[in-house]
Amino acid sequence: MMTSLAYERHGDPAAPSVLLLGSLGSDRRMWSPQIVALSPIADVIAVDHRGHGESDSVAGAYTVPELAGDVLTLLDELGVDAVHVVGLSLGGAVGQWLAAHRPERVRSLTLLCTAAVFEPAQQWRDRAETVLADGVGSIADQIVGRWFTADLAQRDPELVQRHVAMVSATSNDGYAGSCRALAEFDGRADLARIVAPTLVIAGAQDPATPPETMRELAEGIADADFHVLDPGAHLVNVEQAGRVTALIRAHITRSEQVGVYRSAAVEVGMRMRRSVLGDAHVDRAMSQATAFTQPFQDFITRTAWGDIWARPGLDHHTRRLLTLAILTAVGNEHELDMHIRAALRAGMDPDELIEVFLHTAVYAGVPNSNRAFALGKQALADLGD
Repeated sequence: MMTSLAYERHGDPAAPSVLLLGSLGSDRRMWSPQIVALSPIADVIAVDHRGHGESDSVAGAYTVPELAGDVLTLLDELGVDAVHVVGLSLGGAVGQWLAAHRPERVRSLTLLCTAAVFEPAQQWRDRAETVLADGVGSIADQIVGRWFTADLAQRDPELVQRHVAMVSATSNDGYAGSCRALAEFDGRADLARIVAPTLVIAGAQDPATPPETMRELAEGIADADFHVLDPGAHLVNVEQAGRVTALIRAHITRSEQVGVYRSAAVEVGMRMRRSVLGDAHVDRAMSQATAFTQPFQDFITRTAWGDIWARPGLDHHTRRLLTLAILTAVGNEHELDMHIRAALRAGMDPDELIEVFLHTAVYAGVPNSNRAFALGKQALADLGD
């Protein structure tokens, strides 16, 4: 069941979109420092999770995929295809799910004070029961006590009271349902699937998701950039507003530059791929792509075709012959069949195939070349027909 989410939108809608997803028990006001600082360079969308702030509240247990579904529905309604996701705590769990399961919607990922799994799970179930019995206000002081370091809390009691009031205003159903979402969430197996450029920020004094927990995230996501800010507790974006915002701005800027490069590489790669394999094959492959396989299609187009095949050191004919020989040697029948047919359609003389397969038989084994001859024979028959 999708739920309508409340949000604020600031900045230039034509600029790159930045999505801000907050902590359990917060509303979009927790991002006030980042909203002000990022609006001049971005289209900033700050969201209240279901059951939080002004968003609709639904009774019962939530799941992280459901919370992510709420966000996707909102982005669709706003006409936003892809965003730079910034998530803290619960928002970080939602961000991980989006990056792993909907990679085409995530331009970059910033994870603050969150985890791939929130253990022990029972503590979240117990907290949900407490909230449903006694209300969120009964634990608001305890929660906010983990959000800021003792020094900051002592220096700025008004800041603490504002956030206690924020937590207390969260609906009991929304808070309890989100607790259960955290209890069931385990994104560890998905970390390796995250391909978006990722920034990980921990608070040195965060008791909820300490630096060692955040380090597991950074090590599980390829090429993640990891920072520990000191001092900093769970709402490190408030306590270290300037440093956090500077890190996010730099990360978004780098990611946009990478995005420009990737787009150019994809464009070159797609032209090369069509030139070698033909439009019909490429159109079929792209039409069959899913959210699960699209990252691989993007990778192959950028690297194999946009980089290696586009290099000037060898002409395309030589690269075709090398590809046929290597695929024969390793016994990769599926790819070999595809490249035999592509070579013949492009006008390669069948006599050249004979020489490649004979040469490979001497150096890589007769059985593989025997299979290559069989594939070539069938391809010639099919194309002749």
